[in-house]
Amino acid sequence: MPTVLITGANRGLGLEFVRQYQAEGWEVIATARQRSPELMAVGVRVEQLDMSDLDAVASFSAGVNRLDLLIANAGTYGPREAADADEAREWLGTFAVNTIAPYLLAKAVLPPVRAAGGKLIAISTRMGSIADNTSGGFLAYRSSKTALNMAWRTLALAERDLTCVVLHPGWVQTRMGGANAPVTPGESIRGMRRVIDGLMPKDSGEFFDYQGQRVPW
Repeated sequence: MPTVLITGANRGLGLEFVRQYQAEGWEVIATARQRSPELMAVGVRVEQLDMSDLDAVASFSAGVNRLDLLIANAGTYGPREAADADEAREWLGTFAVNTIAPYLLAKAVLPPVRAAGGKLIAISTRMGSIADNTSGGFLAYRSSKTALNMAWRTLALAERDLTCVVLHPGWVQTRMGGANAPVTPGESIRGMRRVIDGLMPKDSGEFFDYQGQRVPW
């Protein structure tokens, strides 16, 4: 039975990842800052993990000998602008959650991922694409995801025996995406799972959307 570790699993995309992998017979380890009733109802192993607590992230253990897949999904928007020192500190906190914590977690679980010849996946966004940014706004979110993309590319170059990829889930009907988004969580996760299943070592260090199309950096 393959094993997947999913962060930010209490709602939205993370919860849908949990539901779909559990339904496919995977052993699921779900982490969340707060355990939601919806997550607890799925019946998978749940570990409390606050991605803003970098000590906890760096020392996290999946408690398994083999880990086939990490999905670093947890994220936060942060302030839209940094007009004063308080907003700048919030921006810094956004980097901790969206960029530094996923990288630290990937490093923490490398031994069981290596043992399985597994895959390291980070959920990014097209909003982190410099080439695609024609509207501006959402400063903290955009910049932290751009940095995540760079961190994951660097991870891929360091861990050449593993497949490390960032994925754009689409504009999805979640609390972050809003009710007017055109993609449902189920559609997004099914698409990303197909992409993950089809990833080859040659794809390591790349950026794809949920339909398997390359996203410009």
